[in-house]
Amino acid sequence: MKVAIVVFPGSNCDLDAYQAILESGEEASYVWHMEKSLEGFDAVILPGGFSYGDYLRCGAIARFSPIMATVRKMAENGRPVLGICNGFQILTEAGLLPGVLLRNRDLKFICKNVYLRVESTMSPFTKALESGSVLKIPIAHGDGNYFVDGETLRSLEENGQVIFRYCSADGEVSPQFNPNGSISNIAGVSNARGNVLGMMPHPERVCEEITGGTDGLLLFKSMISFLKGGMAGELVNS
Repeated sequence: MKVAIVVFPGSNCDLDAYQAILESGEEASYVWHMEKSLEGFDAVILPGGFSYGDYLRCGAIARFSPIMATVRKMAENGRPVLGICNGFQILTEAGLLPGVLLRNRDLKFICKNVYLRVESTMSPFTKALESGSVLKIPIAHGDGNYFVDGETLRSLEENGQVIFRYCSADGEVSPQFNPNGSISNIAGVSNARGNVLGMMPHPERVCEEITGGTDGLLLFKSMISFLKGGMAGELVNS
């Protein structure tokens, strides 16, 4: 299996994403954002950072990079596409995921470990996990306040597209465990098909014990397992 790590001007988590795939036992390659082909790749990761310096809005300029047309085709073909932090922002700006990422509730950059509850396994990245399980993953963002209107939120809930919620170490979801004001404590969402996932926390930063844990590695191994299974069958929400 081969995973593409898209590099934009200002990306700074591309090496971490690359290493996460290596830790999963598979091959990864960097793809510059001006490229137009993803031939030979099985999945795509849009890493965190500050693409184009976050000018205008986070991800608003990166969405026009030539590679994004091909990322869209990969998504339409059912291939796994993961956007982490700034990558999540790019996916929403490109219309591949619903919603927007606003300034954090307290208007401050937040960098710390948080807990996430797996809400749905309707994603290649959580298919091998158990619904309701809790992961410890770091965040580092200033614009992670996820927002959608009420009708869209209901649709996300009904379709099992809310993949992660901020929670306590014991899995309790409540406002006190919401670091950025994100609506309904949402930390990650997928598209309706489930193969495109955007999340603000950084799983690629916890793939080795030396970095503080390996909870993040579970997502990448789940994706690899999904791909090696031939992507057989439909993703079913648990």
